[in-house]
Amino acid sequence: MGLRPLGDRVLVRRVEEENKTKSGIIIPDGNVEKPLTGKIIAIGPGKRHESGKVFPIPDIKIGDIVLFGKYSGVEVKINDENLLLMNSDDLLGIMEED
Repeated sequence: MGLRPLGDRVLVRRVEEENKTKSGIIIPDGNVEKPLTGKIIAIGPGKRHESGKVFPIPDIKIGDIVLFGKYSGVEVKINDENLLLMNSDDLLGIMEED
C-alpha cells in the first residue's frame, strides 16, 4: 500500500541523524530529538487556483533532502514505517551539498 499526496502536500521520510557527538560521546535514544530533515518520497499534483487550474509545486522533486519545522506535518504509518505528510508551505528549505 502506498500514499499519493493530494494538492500541494508532500510525503517525507525523516533522515535519521547520528546519535553521537563530534567528540564521540553517544547520546542515549531517550534524549535524541526527532530530526528536522527528511527526504521527499512523494509529491502531490500542486495547488489548485480559484479558476480550477493546478499549479505544480516549484523547486521540489522526489529525492530532495529538505528542512522543515519541529511541529510540521502529520505522522502517518505506511508499511510499518513512520512518514510525515505535510503541506509544501511547511518546508523551510532544500539541503544542498557543498
